[in-house]
Amino acid sequence: MNFLLELIEQYGLLFVFGNVLLEQLGAPIPAYPTLVITGALLGRGEYSAPMLLFVAVLAALIADFAWYMAGRRYGGRVMASLCRISLSPDSCVRQTESIYMRYGPASLLVAKFIPGFASVASALAGAIGTRSVKFVFFDTLGAALWAGSAIFLGSLFSSAVSDLLDILASLGKWGLVLVAVALAIYIARKWWQRHSFLKDLRMARISVDELDQLLKQGNPPTIIDVRSDFARQSGKIPGAMVLSDDDISALVINTETDSEVIVYCACPNEVSAARIAKKLMQRGYTRVRPLTGGIDAWVEAGFSVDRH
Repeated sequence: MNFLLELIEQYGLLFVFGNVLLEQLGAPIPAYPTLVITGALLGRGEYSAPMLLFVAVLAALIADFAWYMAGRRYGGRVMASLCRISLSPDSCVRQTESIYMRYGPASLLVAKFIPGFASVASALAGAIGTRSVKFVFFDTLGAALWAGSAIFLGSLFSSAVSDLLDILASLGKWGLVLVAVALAIYIARKWWQRHSFLKDLRMARISVDELDQLLKQGNPPTIIDVRSDFARQSGKIPGAMVLSDDDISALVINTETDSEVIVYCACPNEVSAARIAKKLMQRGYTRVRPLTGGIDAWVEAGFSVDRH
């Protein structure tokens, strides 16, 4: 533990740069505590507050701009991949799209304070064509607010943080074990939240082939598209009606409650579709099923989409 603290003291700026860069690229390694600790160690004179802030902002900007360029080049595929691997189930592409489309690049000012939002928002900014100058401006300000708040808290409570570090150092290797256990618990907790969230949404699905067969029959099912406005620009399944979370309370489906209702989205694991399906079932609709693979599976199977 003493060796680790010496590394932070001697190579604090490099340590911060690597931690922030990895976290903003998507690794489950929280950088905020590192910034608090290095902020508390400012009094030891190894580095200055402006330099620490600059390094943290630079690392965040490099990672975010990488996601921005990936979003510009690959579009929704990058965001879907981020949603699939994220440990935060509430960071689904659709939720991030909703926030970003409502507030625009200004949402980047608080993006890093919302778990799972920053990476997806950066990729989305590139996908929808946000100008690079505007993206860099708001992302830099957001990174400065995020890193600056951590450094300020560290310097404000430097005595308490230093006392904690001294206790960990006095414990030797057991102090390092405690830090490792805390990180493991953090990651395990995030994983369990995601596992529990997805488990709660498990229900019968329908494949794209089955849906195609239903559409070819004389009594097609009611199809509901729960994607964002941005996602629907690529087209929708013919005959689908559009629905959002805000519309669910006032929704009146022109069909019997025991008729087939199919819900689809663009999220991996059909998260948004399953959430809406659950709500519809609570309202008395008994035959509600999310579409396996969502709109991507429909398109990949070669079925037509309505672009009007």
